Amino acid sequence: MSSTSSAGVRGPGSPTVSQLSGVSSGRHRPPTFSAVPRPRGRDLSAPELETFVAELADRPELWVHLVQHDSTQRHYEELLRDEHLTAWLICWLEDHDTGFHDHDVSSGAVAVVSGAVREERLVIEGPSRDRTLCAGETFHFSPSDIHRVTHAGSGPAVSLHVYSPPLLRMGAYVIGEDGLLGRRPMSDLEELRQLERPPAS
Repeated sequence: MSSTSSAGVRGPGSPTVSQLSGVSSGRHRPPTFSAVPRPRGRDLSAPELETFVAELADRPELWVHLVQHDSTQRHYEELLRDEHLTAWLICWLEDHDTGFHDHDVSSGAVAVVSGAVREERLVIEGPSRDRTLCAGETFHFSPSDIHRVTHAGSGPAVSLHVYSPPLLRMGAYVIGEDGLLGRRPMSDLEELRQLERPPAS
């Protein structure tokens, strides 16, 4: 059964990336990801990942220097990988679209730190399930959830994504001309994008 997703750990109105870029650690030691609190020695649940990604979003000194935008594709940077967790920074511009996908055996959570993104769940029958999330909002998902994330709004967006166990494989989905739903296995190193619909056989 899919876990219940949530949004709004932090309210909208968070600083923009341009404001965050002025963050400095001063004379303190350089910040490290080990300073971000999380359960240790085991995989994290989806709600625990959402708590962790919200904490990570509140520490821009760890990731803001990696923000950059590319109009041809999403720019993404792996921030952290260990035996229980992976974390990524993803930068979005207009028309960037992951297509529908799952995360194999990994649960995940997302924090929007600048701009806005739209999340849409795959629905076969019934009303659509989609929402737009703005800076300061978060959500989580289970391995069984199939969703799609796209850029929303008029300006660039930046989001943080965390997965446990570490994300190694994904599945990308497309509905063929014959109406059949197909899944294409993918490595975590491949860029997710909306797949072309295959011709009916």
